Amino acid sequence: MAPQRFHEQFEQIQRSMPDVPLAMGPDDSAEFIYEKGYVLVRDGEDARLVEDTVRAHFTAEPELVQDHVRRASPGTNRSGITRIQVGDPGEGDRSADRPVAHALRALRETEGRAGRRLVSRNHLVSIAVNSCPGDEPAPVAQADGLNPAVVEGGYDAASAVGVLVVDTGLMRDYRSSALLAHTDGDAQLKECDDDGVLQQYVGHGTFIAGLVAAVAPNTSITVRNSLNDAGAILESEFGEKLFEAVDADGWPDVLSLSAGTSNGRTDGLLGVQAFMQELREQRTLLVAAAGNNGSATPFWPAAYADLPEYQDVVLSVGALRGDGEYGACFSNHGPWVKVYAPGERLTGVLTGFEAPMPYVYQHSTYDACRYGFGYSCTCVSPRHTGVLSEQGGTAKPDQVMFEGHANWSGTSFATPLVAGMIAAHMTAQQESDPRVARYKMLAANSGYAEVRGAHVAALRPATWRPVPVTASAPRS
Repeated sequence: MAPQRFHEQFEQIQRSMPDVPLAMGPDDSAEFIYEKGYVLVRDGEDARLVEDTVRAHFTAEPELVQDHVRRASPGTNRSGITRIQVGDPGEGDRSADRPVAHALRALRETEGRAGRRLVSRNHLVSIAVNSCPGDEPAPVAQADGLNPAVVEGGYDAASAVGVLVVDTGLMRDYRSSALLAHTDGDAQLKECDDDGVLQQYVGHGTFIAGLVAAVAPNTSITVRNSLNDAGAILESEFGEKLFEAVDADGWPDVLSLSAGTSNGRTDGLLGVQAFMQELREQRTLLVAAAGNNGSATPFWPAAYADLPEYQDVVLSVGALRGDGEYGACFSNHGPWVKVYAPGERLTGVLTGFEAPMPYVYQHSTYDACRYGFGYSCTCVSPRHTGVLSEQGGTAKPDQVMFEGHANWSGTSFATPLVAGMIAAHMTAQQESDPRVARYKMLAANSGYAEVRGAHVAALRPATWRPVPVTASAPRS
């Protein structure tokens, strides 16, 4: 974990969500980001119990104010949760939130007696909630080709595997790429700010759709723009957005998700519990990114893959470094990560535009990972003139042109490779059940890699080319 990088990423997200005061937790450890002043509870009796218990606790504590304790969202909704305000979100700094901490503490005994969780922070679900990495795409000449290269094969609308990508949406000119001929969905809401500077994670959903299409040409891909605030969304809204995504076109064969959060727990997220329960009753396979925190802490929803009731429903994906032999230093890891795939310096589709780079970090994105874990990360972004996070910068921003291809790195991109390989397996084996296809493909897979000393299953697309690993210079 790199605190400075986390703070820079925090500032980016806070700027994209100016009306939602955020804090880092727990205790400024930079494990996750959450909404200040509010807690999340289940609808109905749980919400009434939590509200009454918190109000009583605050009334009994002289330093706490119970005047703010109130229901802050509708009592019923499809995701089955509601927000309860417990404090003034404008008070204090981003390092802690005393009212939220006290509200959680007030319910400890009650939760113990009930044998289940009643309340949680309202976490921020994000493509990269800390900044290890907050990678930027780097332009690549089209002559260099895609990596993985496009698999040979045709498209048949009648048998095409449906893949839903819940992400940032599609670039306005995505149809300029022939690879995305069978892709549809939502447009990215805002590609540039008022000064023409690219917004963070612009093109992320388009890039992911291209990776799926390259690995599995017989797919019908839909991309939703649910993560339009710098790739982030509050947990309280996330479940609703997932339901909206599947309601729009029906439950897909495969749902590819490259966002999540840790929460310091081993029992999932309250905000997606209703969605996960309904998902379990469907035939859809959720392929979810394990996260870029370089941590063994469970990252949700991917970590549902380790819960017995969801093992058939969710496949969690970590990232391999450029040579495909070891886990990428930023990739989350641990027994809850079920498979790894290439995630560094992949070359994919990022359709053409010209704008100043969205420079988020003043130094190399992966310095903290590389030096913190003692070995090389190969996916260092090129340096650019800062325009968003550089303090007092006066230089003209770098002007770059994306003409169709880019390099990008992260578990975000290992995930659609696995989703695509499962879809391709369904087509090749005429398998209609994606969950069965997942098990059959992994059973037939002989690929392995080493991640933090552990021998793990690894999926490497046949058309993927390893990238040479270069040694890092020692820190001076």
